[in-house]
Amino acid sequence: MRFTGWAANYIDERTSASTAVKSLGRKIFPDHWSFMLGEVALYSFVVILLSGTFLTFFFDPSMTEVEYEGSYLPLNGIPMSVAYHSSLDISFEIRGGLLMRQVHHWAALLFVASIGLHMLRVFFTGAFRKPRELNWVIGFLLFVLAMALGFTGYSLPDDLLSGNGLRIIDGMIKAVPVAGAWISYLLFGDEFPGTDIIPRLYVLHILLLPAILVALIGAHMVLLIVNKHTQFAAPGRTNDNVVGAPIMPVFAAKAGGFFFLVFGVIVLIASLFTINPIWNYGPYDPSPVSAGTQPDWYIGFADGALRLIPPGLESVIFGYTFSWNILIPLVGLLVFLAVVAVYPFLEAWVTGDRREHHIADRPRNAPTRTAIGAAGVTFYAGLWAAASSDIIATHFRLSIEGVIHGLQAVTVLGPIVAYFVTKRVCLALMRKDREIALHGFESGRIVRLPGGEYIEVHEQLDDYERWKLVSFEEYQPLVVRPDARGRITARQRVRAGLSRWFFEDRIAPVTQNEIESQKH
Repeated sequence: MRFTGWAANYIDERTSASTAVKSLGRKIFPDHWSFMLGEVALYSFVVILLSGTFLTFFFDPSMTEVEYEGSYLPLNGIPMSVAYHSSLDISFEIRGGLLMRQVHHWAALLFVASIGLHMLRVFFTGAFRKPRELNWVIGFLLFVLAMALGFTGYSLPDDLLSGNGLRIIDGMIKAVPVAGAWISYLLFGDEFPGTDIIPRLYVLHILLLPAILVALIGAHMVLLIVNKHTQFAAPGRTNDNVVGAPIMPVFAAKAGGFFFLVFGVIVLIASLFTINPIWNYGPYDPSPVSAGTQPDWYIGFADGALRLIPPGLESVIFGYTFSWNILIPLVGLLVFLAVVAVYPFLEAWVTGDRREHHIADRPRNAPTRTAIGAAGVTFYAGLWAAASSDIIATHFRLSIEGVIHGLQAVTVLGPIVAYFVTKRVCLALMRKDREIALHGFESGRIVRLPGGEYIEVHEQLDDYERWKLVSFEEYQPLVVRPDARGRITARQRVRAGLSRWFFEDRIAPVTQNEIESQKH
């Protein structure tokens, strides 16, 4: 104990760590359940690091060809790469190896899923607004890096399924005019599949991408502390105060228990449900390609975009072949991802709102934003479903052409329908909230007035419930005004038009005067 105290004092005197711990310990975290999605992402990443460290002790990323002689008899005598051989050894020869492989894979899936859900929560509640625009961009980069980490790890075993995925990537790269063949050569080291791709993916997977990811997580957490958490509206809550539990000791204790809960659930799932059984697929061979060669779900939207484009869209310009059936999905996906990344800045420009926001919106109170989010999710879902078009066709005994045509309609028309339906639903819910705030909710109790009239008695809301229904801001569309030279530019007209579209059909919140007059 004396040595521990002396060591603590020695470190504190030279680093002032106690001051940082005290200030950090006073940081308040909201207690709403939706804020736990970010914690799930963080804890699943810790599980990925722990299980991945175990796997690196036994995995050999060599592409040297050997014959398999191991416990899995159906593959004995089959030529395969050392990478695939070591993956089989981890699964069948190393004690606990198969469990760690599956823990690693399930944790990776949960990591990507929780980041995606966390971003949806941030988007639909408007938590990306000033001063958190940069944190939104960092979160988006984390999502992209998580997908890249998942894909590189998915490709390492060099089995049939991952080899087909790499072949698709190679085809997409080679479709890029002029530079595509050179990029493919630099990545694969030779004609596909080459001899260097697995070692290079291994370096990316265990070194470069995790290092960038850890740095971005650190920056994300620092900005989270500096900018404070958002919170949902309630009496007494403002932009200047956060209601919740401090990090020390309440939140720290909860977080520790929640980490072990997430870890335990991942291990339980890995123990009961098989994922990526590479021994069933066999080593990579370009000839046996059949239905069911889908990537992991998070990268399916890219594969689905390729399947939805009609074939035969090619042209030769200046001696170069332009495969539009590959270039169009590539450019479309890049534009889609770019819009997601810069959306906070687009909304701020359209609305003209430069204020700081620490109170989260109810999604219904921002109908246009919510409708845009629903349209984006529908578009993503259409692409994602298209990645399984062959599975849908074989399982439901449908023609592959019919499935593709149906998914094309869903991907193109679905976002439009989702936008209008979602916006109408949000506006209807806002009208309902306004009615309940003014008149209360129906109690089901019928009384007769002295004059013989029958009415239903409405129960009035308490102050807390009414606050949730009326505590949102009413925005006005931007007004076009001449600049210093008396001109109205095309940029101003476009911005004003987008502002009118964003705030059209808005429902004004109930004012205190309206509530008081209704009571009287």
